[in-house]
Amino acid sequence: MLGPIAINNLSPLPKYRQIINSIIKGIEYNSIGPGEKLPSIYELCNQLDVSKRTVERAYDQLKEQAIIESVHGKGYYINHSKLGRSQKIFLLFNKLSEHKKMVYDGFVDQLGTDSKGNPIAVDFYIYNNNYETFKNLLLNHLQSYSHYVVVPHFYDNQEKAALLLNQLPKDKLILLDKLVEGVTGNYGSVVQNFEKDLIQALTEALPLLSKYTTLNMLFPKHTYQPKAILKGFYQFCYEYSFKANVIYDVEQLTIQPGHAYINLMEEDLVTVVKKTKATNYQVGKDIGILSYNETPLKEVLLDGITVMSTDFDRMGRTAANLIRTNECRHLENPFRLITRNSL
Repeated sequence: MLGPIAINNLSPLPKYRQIINSIIKGIEYNSIGPGEKLPSIYELCNQLDVSKRTVERAYDQLKEQAIIESVHGKGYYINHSKLGRSQKIFLLFNKLSEHKKMVYDGFVDQLGTDSKGNPIAVDFYIYNNNYETFKNLLLNHLQSYSHYVVVPHFYDNQEKAALLLNQLPKDKLILLDKLVEGVTGNYGSVVQNFEKDLIQALTEALPLLSKYTTLNMLFPKHTYQPKAILKGFYQFCYEYSFKANVIYDVEQLTIQPGHAYINLMEEDLVTVVKKTKATNYQVGKDIGILSYNETPLKEVLLDGITVMSTDFDRMGRTAANLIRTNECRHLENPFRLITRNSL
């Protein structure tokens, strides 16, 4: 029964975890049957060319989870009672925010209960846009979950992140908010089309933007935001003859009449509002402000901030539906413009 058990020497996953994943995957895909005897530690060491400690560590963890059992003098066997595992979701976000809370609430509410009426377990983790934290969280939880739902935003190491995500069973993987270049296979996703969405929203806002000559995109130099946003911004400005200006350091910003300011990050909006209040310019007439991502505060700030935003609640609910229907589909999340007095 060595066939289903394999390791990849080029994989970033520890070899003992690869052995664990191979056995669990074999059980789920019925290539390892109930009560079937596993290779001995000695046999697996020889066949996979790994150390005794590597195999022992894998078997010990599988025993702790009651996925396998050992019979004295006979060997290791698949545990009949643990083949039908209940759903348990690994939910990994890049950071906490008002928007991510909307995704989480929609996801958990739509996920609902299992066939027995019990709430489906969701373990929630944050990696703060840090690849090392992301890697450690995934490597430490690779054998325990029926699905992995991940928001993949990184400041760097995106290629390594793709390599790591490719180690997950693709039928268990759902990416949220954005795709990761290099992740292959048949997996699920609920994402934004950043370039198309921006052009669509700005085009809808064109009657309000027409009073301004210059559009300023506040785009921090060190950011996880996709470059597709800048591509859409330049394309829109070129098509409708706006002067396009990208500001990488908001602290260097000078508020000028005839300019509209588009912010991606919440902290940049705070700076724009402060700098605006220090002038005599009227928001919505002399200058315009357009912000990414809807929050309740933006309804009242400066008598209403115009926003363009994906539907975060819908994103979470759609991801939950992919799990409930066991589908691997790529879906674009709806995007909308909400006009208020700031334009």
